[in-house]
Amino acid sequence: MGRPSDAGKEQRWLDHVHRWQNSQLTVREFCRRHRLREANFYTWRRVLRQRGLLWDTLDTAPAFAKVTVDAEPAPATPIEIVLGERVLRVRTGFDTDLLLQLVQLLEEQGC
Repeated sequence: MGRPSDAGKEQRWLDHVHRWQNSQLTVREFCRRHRLREANFYTWRRVLRQRGLLWDTLDTAPAFAKVTVDAEPAPATPIEIVLGERVLRVRTGFDTDLLLQLVQLLEEQGC
């Protein structure tokens, strides 16, 4: 089992990597200018990717995003989930485990 994450450190490195992505500098030059250890930069970039917090600018955004829902949505208002050209509509009281399995299956098939 891995070590628990330090949210503050994680956010600092996420900020560093985002600034580097927008800087047009090499990793080496960015680290030199910001007094960061290059090895730490590469380690944290890998860790942030593994945690789903970072992706390459050439990649697409993550398939899943954190979503919060009001405690009691209006019963007549369905939730829409858009997966490429497919749209899933679910109503209040849906089975979240079943929905997650369905979305994962559709993502594997390359919506």
